[in-house]
Amino acid sequence: MEIVCRELLNSFQGVLSWKWDRRFETVLAEFGVESKENIRATLERSLGNIWDSSNVGNAPDRVRTIDSHLGGLWPGQLLFTSDLDHEALVFCTWWPWGDGKAISIRIGLSDNQGSDSERAEQIQSFKSWFGI
Repeated sequence: MEIVCRELLNSFQGVLSWKWDRRFETVLAEFGVESKENIRATLERSLGNIWDSSNVGNAPDRVRTIDSHLGGLWPGQLLFTSDLDHEALVFCTWWPWGDGKAISIRIGLSDNQGSDSERAEQIQSFKSWFGI
């Protein structure tokens, strides 16, 4: 997880600014649509699985759980996930704004293992990787 997150952080250095989204326990960045091709290409390289409203219903249970936690994908929204063979997943939402001028991405961790205290420790480490 850390390797994937640091890879993303390095790729977006100087391009995106991160803040904490308490609602979803993710890091959040917003950018103008003029940057969408480059940002999407980076996400596709680092998080090779892409889900949308047409295929997420056929995704593995753990991906559908993430989708449900985030409120479900609407047309135009995407969910990127890391290698599904690993215990823990890194995921990223891609949510275009209604005005067509900006996109929000949220990067988070999904790990079905561990206690609440281990999850809290994992969140603290995750936030520190992104400088939050």
